Amino acid sequence: MNAKPKGWCLTAAACAGVWLVQNGSQTVTPPVPSAAQAFAAGPRTHTDAAADPLPPSAPLRIRIPDIEVDAPLMGLGLGKDGSLDVPPAENRNLAGWYRHGTAPGAEGTSIVAGHVDNAWGPAVFYGLGALEKGHRIEVSRADGRTAVFTIDAIEVYDYDEFPDKKVYGARDRAELRVITCGGGFSEKSGYQGNVVAFAHLIGVRNEWSA
Repeated sequence: MNAKPKGWCLTAAACAGVWLVQNGSQTVTPPVPSAAQAFAAGPRTHTDAAADPLPPSAPLRIRIPDIEVDAPLMGLGLGKDGSLDVPPAENRNLAGWYRHGTAPGAEGTSIVAGHVDNAWGPAVFYGLGALEKGHRIEVSRADGRTAVFTIDAIEVYDYDEFPDKKVYGARDRAELRVITCGGGFSEKSGYQGNVVAFAHLIGVRNEWSA
């Protein structure tokens, strides 16, 4: 059984919102999910239909058209404290996936994480909180297939209330979580929580035969 990451948060330096502090402004903080995008609220704009899970294959790239994300994926492990490692902060267009867990598109819960910003400005998942139910996430894989997910909900959690089981718990279909820093912001301590996009597999494209 693969070890699961603990309640996910970036290191203090990576999640401190250095760019925001340097600009001396809290008016440019990243978007926060609206209450309508939570599981228990708003119209059901997504579908419960699910595609059959794929065999495991390493993911190569993630695309989220509605927030103009098109980024390569690197493998992430766990730190000594059991928390998920993070991609290098200096690369603003790089995300990571938990390589000891479920590969995106395979049965279970796969985890993708990335920075919201760095010292130079917005990073790969800056716009994650602006997503809505029904928006699509695509993950290109090493086997030539692209796993297509639909978003079921976007939620934000304070660090000390991060629901590990809800986010990381095993599932009997192919599900995806995309995570970044977010929530409240303090110039002293940075971001106060995480934004999490919950999605499930609805389709597959075979790029090699296209």
